[in-house]
This record gives sequence, C-alpha cells and structure tokens, in this order.
Amino acid sequence: MKPDYKNWIPKGMVRGFNFAFLGLCAALVMAALLAAGTVRTVLLIVFGVLALAFLGLSIWSVMMYRAFDYNGKRCMSRQIIEGTAEYVRVPRDGKCLDVGCGSGALSIAVAKRNPEATVTGIDRWGKEYASFSKNLCEQNARAEGVKNVSFRQGDATHLDFADETFDAVTSNYVYHNIPGDRQAYLLETLRTLKKGGTFVIHDIMSASKYGDMHAFVKKLKDMGYERAEMIGTTSGKFMKRSEAGWMGLSGSALLIGKK
Repeated sequence: MKPDYKNWIPKGMVRGFNFAFLGLCAALVMAALLAAGTVRTVLLIVFGVLALAFLGLSIWSVMMYRAFDYNGKRCMSRQIIEGTAEYVRVPRDGKCLDVGCGSGALSIAVAKRNPEATVTGIDRWGKEYASFSKNLCEQNARAEGVKNVSFRQGDATHLDFADETFDAVTSNYVYHNIPGDRQAYLLETLRTLKKGGTFVIHDIMSASKYGDMHAFVKKLKDMGYERAEMIGTTSGKFMKRSEAGWMGLSGSALLIGKK
C-alpha cells in the first residue's frame, strides 16, 4: 500500500472552472444563434468576457494541480513538506503538534525524522477539502510504516490543549485559510509550546494576510522568546519567485524559533 497525500488543489475546483468555461461557450453559441440586434451584441460581449476569464482560471487550476501533485514532475508539495520537516527537532520522548494536518503529510514527515518522539496531527477536515480526513491520515501513516503519530479533530483557532503541552509545534499553509486575526492564531498555537520548545510554521505571511510580521517577530522576542525569525521560501528554497507569483503564494515564509 502506498500513501496518498492527495492534492492541495481540490479536483472539484478544477472541474468547476472547466465546466463553467464550457457552459459559457455554450451560452455564446446560443446567443449567436438565437439573439439579435443590441441584445445579441451585449450577450456576446458578456459571455465572451466571462468565458475568457474562466478559461484563464481553468488553465491556472490545471497548472496548480500538476505542480502540487505529490508524485508528479514538479512535486512542489513534497518539497515544501520535507523542507519544513527538516527544521522540526523534537527531543527524545517529546511531543509535537502539527496544526492543520490535512492528509497527514507533515505530521508523518516529522514523525519519521523524530522516531523517538510522538506527533499529534489535528485538523477540522472541513468540506473545503473533502478528500482529507482522519481516516486518510491514519491510512497514510500505516502505508509509511510510522507508528509514533496520531490524529484527532481540532480547531486551530481554539486548541484543545493546555498551555505548554508540546516540545515542538508546526504547521504548513493553514492559517491564511482562516478569516480573522492570523497573528492571534499563531499565538494560540504558540501557547501550547513548552518553555524551550521550538516552532516551525510555514504559510503565506504577506502583509495583506498577516499584517506586519516583522513587528510580530519583535513582539515574540519582547515576550521572552529565545529566538524568532522569518525565512522566505519563494526565492528558490521551496519555489521560484516567478512560481510564487502566478500561484498566488507570494509572501510564503517559515516562522521558526524557540520559546
């Protein structure tokens, strides 16, 4: 049995854009055949513009799907997961929390790199990513032969763990999907980190999504964190700057440090 980490781009999104484009093409043909005069001209312009827009979205979604294919030629998702996991160090008999584990990829990668620690992956497994589930995570762990990882349902905005529970916390591309104060969500995750514990969080940390993250790093240091820094991942580390641009991932960065 091989692991199946799915694709970060839902197939439903790709199909939806394709169907919308085809539907608009059909509407164009109907307008050209059945309408006349000014009405025909207006309908052709409106449906034509919409068809071009959805053609662009269709092409974009297919390119994204191929880029994020875990076993594809580009396999960007694998590169990001393994690159993030490299930073996560959990002490012997320690505990790590992976917030927003999805299909279990990062949780399992961290568990493989830290075999003498235990990793807990949590996710709400919402309808937005219907192909992700707790069962899928557990199947992937079994396929990888990893036994020091477990999964449970949870809410990234209100974690069901006491303060200073974990020796390490990690996450990948999660908080930008949640509306609200994303710096507050980071603090909620860091609340569960033990003194001396490490954090490795990868996300689209642009100012439009997170606000001033340089000020946030300073805030952590003022709070007494031993280390906190941002490492950009769009200049060759995980992706090229040009890729980040057309993919909508500009501002992607690792927030790493020690409490």
